[in-house]
Amino acid sequence: MPDRDYQPRAEHKFSFGLWTVGNRGRDPFGDAVRPPVAPVDIVSMLAEVGAWGVNLHDNDLVPIDATSAERDRIVCEFKRACERNGIVVPMATVNLFYHPIFRDGAFTANDPEVRAYALQKTMRAMDLGAELGAKIFVLWGGREGTETDACRRPDIAVERLRRAVNYLCEYSIDRGYGFRFALEAKPNEPRADIYMPTTGHYLAFIPTLEHPEMVGVNPEVAHEQMAGLNFMHSVAQAWEAGKLFHIDLNDQTPGRYDQDFRFGSANLKSAFWLVKFLEDVGYPGPRHFDAHAYRTEDAEGVKDFARGCMRTYLVLKGKAEQWNQSQEIRAILDELSTEQAQFKHFSKANATSLLARTFDKEAIMRKRLEYERLDQLTVDILLGVRVVTSA
Repeated sequence: MPDRDYQPRAEHKFSFGLWTVGNRGRDPFGDAVRPPVAPVDIVSMLAEVGAWGVNLHDNDLVPIDATSAERDRIVCEFKRACERNGIVVPMATVNLFYHPIFRDGAFTANDPEVRAYALQKTMRAMDLGAELGAKIFVLWGGREGTETDACRRPDIAVERLRRAVNYLCEYSIDRGYGFRFALEAKPNEPRADIYMPTTGHYLAFIPTLEHPEMVGVNPEVAHEQMAGLNFMHSVAQAWEAGKLFHIDLNDQTPGRYDQDFRFGSANLKSAFWLVKFLEDVGYPGPRHFDAHAYRTEDAEGVKDFARGCMRTYLVLKGKAEQWNQSQEIRAILDELSTEQAQFKHFSKANATSLLARTFDKEAIMRKRLEYERLDQLTVDILLGVRVVTSA
């Protein structure tokens, strides 16, 4: 493959969030282990490791209570740092989960003042993202959920969420921002239950909006895998629906808390199928790593983490090319699946033909389905023990 050195380049569209490489290693049981890093220094570090873009929540860059003058100074310095280092800002988002005011949610909260503040805060985050050149705006409803369903009916929460997204779409239209909104699902954490727990829930929600063409999804590896789901299947459904606007890459052990491991570090085969899918279909968007370095790492370890995310993606991209070029794999796939064009679309004639057809079930059952061999060929390629002959 052309990436034999596995060095990231701009065309790969690798991005990291200020909150990812800037993560200080704090967790519910222990305080920070790394010093804070200024956003302009994070931009320099990302350029050093070969990243293409940097993403941010509003308060990753601008403190929540900053004055207008402070905000403008910070943004100006950040823009200069991005220009100086050749780093772009493809995506922006809003933090509606950290401040205690969001303890009962943001757009779905019972208090109308909280809901209004959440809208205002998001609009200002959109202003910030647009100023920095972002065209994707992610919405993660981190607190949009409940510990007890006694607090509100869930259908009322969904309606409140719908009104908020509709409002924000209209704001983007009014300001001419051209945002595409990407909704991010998570099954639980930090609340006991989240209203939109999976990508599939959001795919069902989007057609109910006033501007569904402006809204897609931002699936995250860890968020689906922590519930034991097949992440690649969620991504494929989003892609097939034309709604894969953005993607968050990391890794996760199923059934655990949200670990945000380095991409490919826990489920290598799952990561392979994901990379293969994205490359096979030609996904054109950013490959965003929403992950954190291990808490044991120092500043140099954070660079190792960032380089590792990108390197693993490129290694798996090369493995996917080998898989696609394998004559053995291609021969099995050709034997397994053929299309019957006459039954792709209904007509009275082909329905009559189908109803009259006799199927030899015993003969069909004698056909081999060589999935064990396919899977082992995949494992051999991943482990580097099989020489692939190009088709």
